[in-house]
Amino acid sequence: MSNNRKLIIGISGASGAIYGKRLLEACLDLDIDTHLVISRAAEITILHETGEPASKLRELATETYKSADIGAAIASGSFQNAGMVIAPCSVRTMSEIATGTTSSLLTRAADVALKERRKLVLMLRETPLHSGHLRNLANLSDMGAIIAPPVPAFYTHPKSIDEMVTHTVGRVLDLLQFENNLAERWAGLKTDR
Repeated sequence: MSNNRKLIIGISGASGAIYGKRLLEACLDLDIDTHLVISRAAEITILHETGEPASKLRELATETYKSADIGAAIASGSFQNAGMVIAPCSVRTMSEIATGTTSSLLTRAADVALKERRKLVLMLRETPLHSGHLRNLANLSDMGAIIAPPVPAFYTHPKSIDEMVTHTVGRVLDLLQFENNLAERWAGLKTDR
């Protein structure tokens, strides 16, 4: 598979495990080679929010890595890929990346994406944010990260949570330039003016 069809996916312990799951499902459908790392906290959140163990999500990935495996391929800049998405991204994970204090494979892989100037998309799941969070997010943006909180689009008139999640995942894949039909495209409004 070509390097531009490889995507690193991280899942942290923030609420919103459905975003990571749906992203993995979408990549499987789109024939995108996925390299998955799940934090220990995420394993708890995944079970609580989806009713399934993290092992079910691992089955959707091309390759999986343990969070403590700092010697994994994705910890090196020589691992060629299109970028990385952390879905969802906790404030702790975001803060580690912002400060370069990488204590796990999840944050190390994100740090490598930044240093190699690859796309890093952080689907931050936290609200409200204090000024320390905002400063870290601004610093990450300055370093090249794309901050993409999973904010639903209502112009699509979603009928279910799954439709909102799928649309958001489609937009994230757009950011990485993976063609998809998951996001409903804005066609503009027709007015009488």
